[in-house]
Amino acid sequence: MVDIYLQNKELCRIRAITAFTVLPNDETQWQQVLANAKSQCDHVAEVLIKQGYIVQSIRIVSNPFGEYLDCQSTKSAALGLEKIRNILNQLNQNGLRIRFAIGEAKTAHEIALLPDLIAEYGDLCNACVNIPSDENGFLDNELIELSVKIVEKIAQITPRGEGNFNFTVNFNCQSFIPYFPASYHNGECGNCLVLGLETPDLLAAALHKCRLPKNYASKMQAAFVAMRDALQFHVQQIQEIIQSITLDDDWKYIGMDTSAAPSKNCTSMTELYQLLGVPHFGASGTVEVSSLLTRVFKSLENTQMLGFSGLMLAVTEDKGLAAATCEGQFDIRSLLTYSSVCGIGLDTVPIEGDTPLDKIAAIMRDTGTMAFRLNKPLTVRLFPVPNLKAGEMTAFESSDLCNCAVLSVP
Repeated sequence: MVDIYLQNKELCRIRAITAFTVLPNDETQWQQVLANAKSQCDHVAEVLIKQGYIVQSIRIVSNPFGEYLDCQSTKSAALGLEKIRNILNQLNQNGLRIRFAIGEAKTAHEIALLPDLIAEYGDLCNACVNIPSDENGFLDNELIELSVKIVEKIAQITPRGEGNFNFTVNFNCQSFIPYFPASYHNGECGNCLVLGLETPDLLAAALHKCRLPKNYASKMQAAFVAMRDALQFHVQQIQEIIQSITLDDDWKYIGMDTSAAPSKNCTSMTELYQLLGVPHFGASGTVEVSSLLTRVFKSLENTQMLGFSGLMLAVTEDKGLAAATCEGQFDIRSLLTYSSVCGIGLDTVPIEGDTPLDKIAAIMRDTGTMAFRLNKPLTVRLFPVPNLKAGEMTAFESSDLCNCAVLSVP
């Protein structure tokens, strides 16, 4: 039986109710398609909120934008996005934050459009590039190099380089990730809903409530069980609520991403490491605890897990990780090592603004190699920060980002 305190629904927030839908190239149909997606999300959000859960955002993910935007030029594509923005603004009457992903960029021409579109539309223009691997395990380096140039340009044309918050490079990532900007949709399952959670507060509370034995092996086992049981309780509650909701006939709920999804407004994941005896994130023992936490997210029963469903280490979205950069407690190579046992890769990592493009491409190839070799989804979302060197502090203004020390790419 889970402790009554851990049953507090405020400890387990719904980070995202994410709708995956298909926009046709006939823009006269966009209003209906987006309104339908938004209404499904609103309905689910309303029921969850009535049951005591906090819903933070509604997200809509489209098929690849080259299928419905006029991509002849940046201007023509922007005209389409302007119409989508107007539709979403008109639909967003309940005050919940709404975000939109335009899907994956599939060609060199589409990739080249992204910097200007992201600079103009930001939160309504999340996008990704999926890097394939061939039968011999070699990554598509041409596509990687194109993506690196986009990262560089976004850094140059958006204030403080923050536009790279809306762009990521995916390796071995399947569709139906509910978190942005790795989300994409090919329409293979029709209209779907996926949930993403925010649970660091719950996991920390579970460890505080659990009387951990002094024996090391027993302590780790007890910590695992305490976190898993607390998370299992809420996942089961949420799924029962979802199953009680009647969606429109052409919509279905297909699962959730069980990742903790930290943010600057909840417990830092670094606190969990300290509660488990690691002096600080980055110290010896970090790999072991990272692996333990990932097992927690992947051990849930009777759950259709999608997306990452693993440990997320998002440097500028987690206040503890951001603070740790100032103390020099980890570097990019450490993050890459931890990615071998966790879930997301190099996420929201600020790097020197003048980092050579070949170095960025190389670290992407390292990440991609791990993703395919270990058969796990990993992403790279780097923030080259103009005019800053390693160790200097960022001055981000986005409400999503913590300020931290810039890291170097070795």
